[in-house]
Amino acid sequence: MDDEQKTQQEDWLNSRKHRLPSFTEVLSRRTRPPVDLFMFYLFLQREGAEDILDFWLDVQQHENLCRAYFKDVRKSGRTIKEDWPQYWDYARRRGSIYGTVVGLQPGPPKRSTTSTADLLSDQEKQALAATGEEKQSGERSTSPPSRTPGLEKERIASASSPTADYDPPRSTTPFSLSGRTPTFFMRRASRAPTIIPRSAAITRMDLIASAERIFYRYLCPPNTVNSPENHEIYLPPALRIHSFPLSSTQEPKTQNELNLLAHVPDMFHAQKEYCFRAMEQDAFPRFLRAKAFGNLTPLSALVRLVLGLIILWIGLAVGFSLIFLDVTPKSKRFFLFLPFTFAILFLISHQYELDPILVFLGQSESTPFRTLTIREPYVKKLLLGRAIWVTTLVALCSTALTLIFWAVPGHRL
Repeated sequence: MDDEQKTQQEDWLNSRKHRLPSFTEVLSRRTRPPVDLFMFYLFLQREGAEDILDFWLDVQQHENLCRAYFKDVRKSGRTIKEDWPQYWDYARRRGSIYGTVVGLQPGPPKRSTTSTADLLSDQEKQALAATGEEKQSGERSTSPPSRTPGLEKERIASASSPTADYDPPRSTTPFSLSGRTPTFFMRRASRAPTIIPRSAAITRMDLIASAERIFYRYLCPPNTVNSPENHEIYLPPALRIHSFPLSSTQEPKTQNELNLLAHVPDMFHAQKEYCFRAMEQDAFPRFLRAKAFGNLTPLSALVRLVLGLIILWIGLAVGFSLIFLDVTPKSKRFFLFLPFTFAILFLISHQYELDPILVFLGQSESTPFRTLTIREPYVKKLLLGRAIWVTTLVALCSTALTLIFWAVPGHRL
């Protein structure tokens, strides 16, 4: 078995030398700069859309926490049916992504792609609405717990608040977030994905706390939770979750609450899959074009455009001065090769978003004017080929422009 896994690993490594990485490989941290997860996060951050990746990572952490809980239960000698009969019944009827972990079936687990709201029965929807009304009336706390330092949530504004009835406009795609604009110099303080340390056995209250954090951080409409950590992501109406009736400060006791608790492990899976497809089809191809075929950030490319135009203007001014002042000998005009070379290098670097000098040094920009080493083999080969082409283009254009100014006869005005 070990030899087979080793062979598969070697085949995978060999295939990576002749192709670009897939989105799954990037998310699973199996790629190297400049097409790794860190660079993808920085790419989304420049577009002001990193919340969708944060959501995916946090839901992945939530699902890992649920898997760890189920494994702990099985290690204790109990079955999931004995420990959590409500979830066992839910998973048996509706399917679950943890099918093999909870011991439902040996094959691939069933999982509906519908939203969590669609999976609720009429009775459960009524209980959900009733519990939500209780929360709005102030009978129960609606603020997430302060279980981890720095992640405390503020209490939801009361119904008498002036903004309670305000429904802010929603974005229409995952990458057109309302109120979020990409900037070059201003950057929102980023945060690492939620990680709950396993200093003790995982309980169902930990699962509720994890789901509650995700709901109030990513799924609550703006101005609902008075916290800078609240950044609602776009989801289609069928996948939106409008309320979270459970509380991590109070253990579920009624039958309705226990039935709703059974939805917590699978609650965000459909939303997570939607975000995965959105990133894979929209942001990831642009990320590959930016990092596998170029090595400059937009700000750095813009600076090169400005410098190129300024240097080109200086070179043309000097060139025309040498011509109309009839400076001799004409060989002095060959010094125009220097400003023309730098100007054309900067202009073509802006056009291709690729600096050949950095490529020859094995560097790629992560943030403006900060570089890291290119370690992905196929990307290095692609960038090297494009760098050779850009260098050839710069040399040809600079030589042609210099020869034109050298060949023009002088005429003193």
